[in-house]
Amino acid sequence: MWMVEGRFIQGLRRVVGLAWLALCAVALLCGCGRIAAPDAVREADTFYGTSTRLRSMDPVQAGDVSSILAVARVYEGLYRYDYSARPYRLIPQLAEGMPEVSGDGCAYTIRLREGMRFQNDPCFTNTGGKGRALTAEDVLYSIKRVADVKTGSSGYWAFRGKILGLDAFREQSTSSEPTDYDAPVEGLRLLDERTLQIRMAQPYPQLLWILAMPYAFAVPREAVHYYGDEFRSHPVGSGPYRLISWVRNYRLEYAANPDWRPAPGIAAQVEGRPQRLVYYVMDDSSTRWLAFLSGQLDLYADIARDNWDVIFAEDGSINPMLKERGIRDHRISGLNVYYIGFNMSDPVLGGNKPLRQALSCAFNSRDWVGFYRNRIMRATGPIPPGVAGYVEETPYPFDLERARALLVEAGYPEGIDPATGQRLILTLELGATDSEMRESTELFVAFMDQLGVVVQPSYNNKPALFKKVEKRQAQMFRLSWFADYPDGQNFLQLFYGPNESPGPNRVNYNNKAFDRLYRRIAVMQDSPERTALYEEMGRIIMEDCPWIFMHYPVDYSLSRQRLEGYLPHDFPYGMECFYRLTGP
Repeated sequence: MWMVEGRFIQGLRRVVGLAWLALCAVALLCGCGRIAAPDAVREADTFYGTSTRLRSMDPVQAGDVSSILAVARVYEGLYRYDYSARPYRLIPQLAEGMPEVSGDGCAYTIRLREGMRFQNDPCFTNTGGKGRALTAEDVLYSIKRVADVKTGSSGYWAFRGKILGLDAFREQSTSSEPTDYDAPVEGLRLLDERTLQIRMAQPYPQLLWILAMPYAFAVPREAVHYYGDEFRSHPVGSGPYRLISWVRNYRLEYAANPDWRPAPGIAAQVEGRPQRLVYYVMDDSSTRWLAFLSGQLDLYADIARDNWDVIFAEDGSINPMLKERGIRDHRISGLNVYYIGFNMSDPVLGGNKPLRQALSCAFNSRDWVGFYRNRIMRATGPIPPGVAGYVEETPYPFDLERARALLVEAGYPEGIDPATGQRLILTLELGATDSEMRESTELFVAFMDQLGVVVQPSYNNKPALFKKVEKRQAQMFRLSWFADYPDGQNFLQLFYGPNESPGPNRVNYNNKAFDRLYRRIAVMQDSPERTALYEEMGRIIMEDCPWIFMHYPVDYSLSRQRLEGYLPHDFPYGMECFYRLTGP
């Protein structure tokens, strides 16, 4: 019944949506129906986009995607993602080249490029507001700021226990006295004005990925002192743009930094970059869609499910009416995984592997992908496509007959709990209450009902869900994991025993064989041997089924004809400098 009603509703939405799109197009062609533009005139050299609300423009506090996007337009790190390379790789940004790594893998020596300067700003009182040269000391100072408890950085997890002496520096920063940034840290060495060395307690192969994150972006000490608590609203960086206006919860405006010196490897790619960037804060997807359709935005991402049939035909091609207006579609497999977790501390699920396997086999991936209009692909393991260690096959695909046989092995024939004589009842905790969450949860409940198991949804807000999970009070729960960097270790850490709740191992999975392999790969550099171990570890996880691996997303976006050079990217931080605008 659900599928019949679903098809009817989908068809109705498509008819209504296409009619609405046609009316919008007619209105636009007639010169009316335009959404009021916040700018009186659209400038030919200005890129128009959207943002959600920002928490801070201080790099050490940029823990959410919107803040990272905002600060990466102004600040730079030692390394950055190669814009067009797939699989993803890093290239030098502030650094002159890739680091010199010691034989034991514990020391990284990095030399900066010549001529790098912070933008002009009143904080540079000694030079009358003219920006000064960026030095290796600025980089070391910025890493210390991540460790300083007083900055409230959410990024210290990336450095904890890694750099020699940094944990002790952090402990000293808990004092009520001002933090002494001149205090020596054994693992942070200034060799000369342009050369620094980072030494670690043991090899940390992910260090370069971490140095490309905003937490390690170079910040001038003068700006922190000059602006004090207001520094979060006054970014002063060395990057391609400078912030010239920020009306909170409404609009951000950037201008090209005339003193920016791009790395030699990207200099040709950034010629003709937009001279101005304007971002409007639009939390609502429908508002973003209408603004894009009326020509007020150059890029529309995060396409809502309700708009899907308006934008795409059944074969996945873009609607001809949109194509005729020069609108292009882009898609990319997202580096994130969505799952339903089993609390391995739960007395019913934790010790019963056949039960977890049965529930995994009952997950109808075909109907699940259909519900999401083919915008997703079935997850086959903890590591998504495009990352070394991805395994294409799952040992427990949808197979209802096999699921029923496994349920017998689990001690619940036909879903009956022998302790009660009634159907087995499990509780699923959710962290949202929107229509898409409710409809998809109803579909999942229907999958389990076919197996004979009753799943009772429990709806929470996000903080309440995390509180239950961290206290091990959630029997089953639905979450996702977004990659911090494109390395399989970032996903496999979610199953490492010592990372159990309240850490990232939210399902409290413990497997000694897996943990031994994790300790091996944690200090290994990228190699075919490490990739093979990633795959082996993924198969261990898939056999134990601490998760129902639901899906990997496929991210879609639309761009207007005048926007050239746009490529979808899983880490699109500071990428606007690669755009080119060809008209108003």
